[in-house]
Amino acid sequence: MRTGRWYLGLSLLACATAAQAEDGYRLWMRYAPATASQTADPVTVRGEQTPMLAAAAAELRRANPAGLGPVMLARATDPAVAALRLPVATLGDEGYLVRSVTIDGRPVTLVTGTDRGILYGSFALLRHLATGAAPTRIDLTSRPRVALRMLNHWDNLDGVVERGYAGRSLWDWWTLPDYRDPRYTDYARANASLGINGTVLNNVNAKVESLTPRYIAKAAELANIFRPYGIKVYLSARFSAPVELGGLKTANPKDPAVATWWAAKSDEIYRAIPDFGGFLVKANSEGQPGPRDYGASHADGANMLAAAVRPHGGIVLWRAFVYADTDPNDRAKQAYDEFKPLDGQFAKNVIVQVKNGALDFQPREPFHPLFGAMPRTPIAPEFQITKEYLGFATHLAYLAPLFSETLDADTHTRGHARVRQVVDGSLDKHRLSAIAGVANIGDSRDWTGSSFNQANWYAYGRLAWDPSLTPQAIAREWAMQTFGTDPKLLDTVVAMMMASREAVVDYTGPLGLAHLMATGHHYGPGPWVADLQRPEWNPVYYHRADAAGIGFDRTKTGSNAVAQYAPGLAKLYADPKTTPETELLWFHHLPWTYRMASGATLWDTLVQHYDRGVATVDTLRTQWQQAKPLVDAERWQKTDEFLAVQAREARWWRDASLSYWMSLNKLPLPAGSPPPAHDLAWYKAQTFPYPPGNPQ
Repeated sequence: MRTGRWYLGLSLLACATAAQAEDGYRLWMRYAPATASQTADPVTVRGEQTPMLAAAAAELRRANPAGLGPVMLARATDPAVAALRLPVATLGDEGYLVRSVTIDGRPVTLVTGTDRGILYGSFALLRHLATGAAPTRIDLTSRPRVALRMLNHWDNLDGVVERGYAGRSLWDWWTLPDYRDPRYTDYARANASLGINGTVLNNVNAKVESLTPRYIAKAAELANIFRPYGIKVYLSARFSAPVELGGLKTANPKDPAVATWWAAKSDEIYRAIPDFGGFLVKANSEGQPGPRDYGASHADGANMLAAAVRPHGGIVLWRAFVYADTDPNDRAKQAYDEFKPLDGQFAKNVIVQVKNGALDFQPREPFHPLFGAMPRTPIAPEFQITKEYLGFATHLAYLAPLFSETLDADTHTRGHARVRQVVDGSLDKHRLSAIAGVANIGDSRDWTGSSFNQANWYAYGRLAWDPSLTPQAIAREWAMQTFGTDPKLLDTVVAMMMASREAVVDYTGPLGLAHLMATGHHYGPGPWVADLQRPEWNPVYYHRADAAGIGFDRTKTGSNAVAQYAPGLAKLYADPKTTPETELLWFHHLPWTYRMASGATLWDTLVQHYDRGVATVDTLRTQWQQAKPLVDAERWQKTDEFLAVQAREARWWRDASLSYWMSLNKLPLPAGSPPPAHDLAWYKAQTFPYPPGNPQ
């Protein structure tokens, strides 16, 4: 009876939501209400009725696309499907086949696979129709390239989302497990529409209370809501929990009592959540405890936890984001230095989770050198969907080009394998494969703080399913489902999206510059910062600018970080002439007068990039103004106001950065480049004590 009330609630929620203003709540699932001529039930479910098939059928009924006709959901093992001799053998556990067929003398649109495949196939059918396809002669088939497609929520138990720019946490831990907010179901629907099948509920900077019975019960209720949509829950685990919760004197992974404690804790979690996915761990990084506190390795810590969840089929995702408490030779080298020697030492149910670049989610970084360097270990990339260094929630920055830039990168290993071949396990024949994205979701009505931020959630999910998809195709697909199919509007929106990320790179950190933000809040420019306790916390550590030049020397005359890449790629990076200009100052400290490929000096080229970034944002504003007649007033207005913020802050970044560089090099701006609006002292004086996502 509870299930019936639940689906009635979903139906009522859909009707209520449809009556709302265009506030972005419906994301890319903007179904039109059924017309009077569409009153007949359009969906038939064959065989056993399960919650997952019920969820798939409910979605199709909710959308009820005009002209589609009857839809049949049937497992690939159903005799009626088997009689059609369809190519279902390769679908696996999550693949789907959607095809116009005739069953029992009746033409239907068949959605088949396993229950999970049928769920994903139903959403694929709706996406296919929403992007302009005819509702006849449908023939779709796909299976995911990556097994675990996960969101990492940096949500704290107090409701603050670390680096969060879309309000507070979606999870109301205070009212769980008693109150089941309907948004939890809509969150699950949105993720299922993209094929996302896992979510880590709590921050990697984990609080030990997350593993107490009270919070396990809360996580279990979320798992119950998500389960019909194919989503498993995971928890970030604090490594010192045996001491803080268990009363042990140590968390040493080599201590049998510690292993016993974790095994018992895992048993407790699995009793509450039978399909619990496992643990995500941040250890020995930014003050978090870990195995190195006891002279043990990351493999020792990961394997101890892996043994605890192995009897239940669980996994451990062990983050490789580490850096020392003392001044390192090069912070960007440390993950490789610590993890590369451990290749082959991790248990079979451990995945090492690696940020897309070697530093920290910068607007542009070279791909992490661990991709391709640990062939005996499954490696999962970790992307940041939330735009911590790309203008937060207000700047338009479409991140699919950033994601694809990493996934398409040539590792120069084993026949020029791409990073995506490492990720999906095909290169080294790994059974486990995973991809993670730090979620940009909060309790804002539009989920992500703006309409265009939704595109990054969408693009991440689509690339997690198939890393070979192109950013432009994904942008157009999202835009059609979000804003409609008007060709002029689509062309405008896609052009804006495709230009946006490069604009942010230009006005914040062109030519390979990185980590130039002000202290603590990561908001706004601060390339002059040099007074923080640890050297690698300071922007000056990364750009090394002085009167003579700018850039971090990572060749053999500097930190020699180039040696962490495969020899063929290291050779290219070692020479500024063969280093891509987009990464030039990441690898080289060069004179301000260095001649670029264009013949212009490095200084003039740097200024040109800053100017181009500002100009691009101005163009985005003009394009959006022209789109006004084609977009609903509410979403158009919010985007327009955010673009005005972006234009102002792009100039702030440009002017503050150039003021500082000019204070060092004493060079004039190129002809036609306007001077900064204020002097350097003014920019240094700006402070922001209460930014979002940073509790005070």
